[in-house]
Amino acid sequence: MNTVFIVNPKAGQGKNIENLTKEIASANAMYYITKSVGDAENFVRNFCKTKGPARFIACGGDGTLNEVLNGIAGFDAEIGVLPIGTGNDFCRNFQGDFHNIRTLIDASCQTIDVIRYTTNGNTRLCANMFNIGFDCNVADMVADIKKKPFISGSLAYFMSILVALIKKKGANLKLEIDSEPFFDGPILLTSVANGKFCGGGIMSNPLSDICDGYINVNVIYNIPRRRFIPLLPRYMKGTHIKLKNIEKFIYNTKCKKLKITPNSQNFRICADGEIHDAGVVEFEILPKAIQFVTPKKDA
Repeated sequence: MNTVFIVNPKAGQGKNIENLTKEIASANAMYYITKSVGDAENFVRNFCKTKGPARFIACGGDGTLNEVLNGIAGFDAEIGVLPIGTGNDFCRNFQGDFHNIRTLIDASCQTIDVIRYTTNGNTRLCANMFNIGFDCNVADMVADIKKKPFISGSLAYFMSILVALIKKKGANLKLEIDSEPFFDGPILLTSVANGKFCGGGIMSNPLSDICDGYINVNVIYNIPRRRFIPLLPRYMKGTHIKLKNIEKFIYNTKCKKLKITPNSQNFRICADGEIHDAGVVEFEILPKAIQFVTPKKDA
């Protein structure tokens, strides 16, 4: 099977792309440099149609990975990641060396879950996580803040949280979990997760497992700032679930399907780090849906 590296030239502020492509070429692998948003998905889909399935390595952040994932949908292709973006949250669910090009070419695959979601008549796949409400507002700010020099993904996320806390804008939603009504009203945030991490290493969903056949849902109720701010350090480390009486503020569960209906016309949703406008959204887990390239951990 051929290996093709899909390179986002804007990932990680566009640093060292020339050196990266030289290294790929020296490993006798193919590469493609994307030209615009959506180009990675289109290239991968057309490659599979005309040349057959391949091992595609997304060189970028979670947004690039998302495009490649949707490009291989319906094809017996493999997918991996070389994390040169600023967030790179999905590969944090694994222990291997994702920066070694030769290892990515030779490594075996692990069968993992993905989330399928439908909104506004479109159906797509998500590898890692959806963020809605406060988290989505933060992600929107991160996109601008992390363009500044010397600001990493996690630092940009933290700075955005501070700004978002001033506004404290959440969402007003109706949630149905496995076809049963669960919640209706204002919330601070909801994360719908396959992986554990978001925002450059924030462990918002520590109970998520990419291989268990379930979606992990995290709902933080519309609590006041004085309640949320003390929780924030624990939330970022993923230790909030150990706090006494945490269920008064945060609800966590697993499900096969989830439906979110906005109590207004639309709302914003962040899917694998990319922001979209959404109406009613239906989520469904696809167990063992893709072959993910999984390098071994260094000895």
